[in-house]
Amino acid sequence: MTTPIPLPLLMTDEARRRAELREFLTSRRARITPDQVGMPAGGGRRRTPGLRREEVAVLAGVGVSWYQWLEQGRDITVSGQVLDSVGRVLKLSEPELQHLYALAGLTPPALRLSPPPGACGSPLIRLIEAWQPNPAHIVDRYWNIRAMNSSAHLVFGYDQIGVNCLEDFFTNAGHRSAYPNLAEITRRVVAQFRAEMTNHPGDAGYVGILERLRARSPEFGAVWDLHEVQAPGTNLKVFRHAEAGELHFESTQLRVPEWPDLMLILHTPLVETDTRARLEKLVATHERRHYCEDECCELIA
Repeated sequence: MTTPIPLPLLMTDEARRRAELREFLTSRRARITPDQVGMPAGGGRRRTPGLRREEVAVLAGVGVSWYQWLEQGRDITVSGQVLDSVGRVLKLSEPELQHLYALAGLTPPALRLSPPPGACGSPLIRLIEAWQPNPAHIVDRYWNIRAMNSSAHLVFGYDQIGVNCLEDFFTNAGHRSAYPNLAEITRRVVAQFRAEMTNHPGDAGYVGILERLRARSPEFGAVWDLHEVQAPGTNLKVFRHAEAGELHFESTQLRVPEWPDLMLILHTPLVETDTRARLEKLVATHERRHYCEDECCELIA
């Protein structure tokens, strides 16, 4: 006897998407009470545990019929602006709003979550501290250093939290002289920064960085005008340190899913070199100190 195929498996991808859209909006609407959006609960018993469809429509500034069709998963024209309004009424988080966009057939907006106060003070800080004696630091979307372990400070000479890695790369003469393959790494760094900027269209924060660099570094302007783009990932890096000698790293850039505006930069010594031993000696001869932003955590001696 042939086992019947469950109905959901018989659905097309489009039908499955619309069904999930119905269930998602219904569940999000059910969790919002009238008092949460400044509306009176009204007399009598409510048939729904949360907002009614017409209440969502009024609060979002859309037609009642249109919202009903949206929640029913009908084939209607949907704009990001309207979904943003619906998301505001339903108090959707950024990941939930992204999910709504995808279910409605639109390209989801980029996450713009920033780490809450203290975010750098526990798991991420413990991670980069555990990476010792290897250098590790945390940067934000603009490549401003948010936290670093003592090895990153000792090896790369970052003297303070908040320094912008791209600006430091082009304006710190001592830093630049430490790279034997400077021309190659210069083009790679700029191409990867352009890729980062592409992920945040319209963000004015990048404009200020580019303007300052163009004013201070003609070389940056020339390389930027090549319009090269390269995705972040793992890069080989050779760095000549005045005290530790030549260091060979795999430099890996990792995103933090919980805080997309942050990126971990982890430097792993190449196993076929003596970089690890050199790092251990360097760190051992200097005071171990923890560096991070004041709003994230306290300095730990």
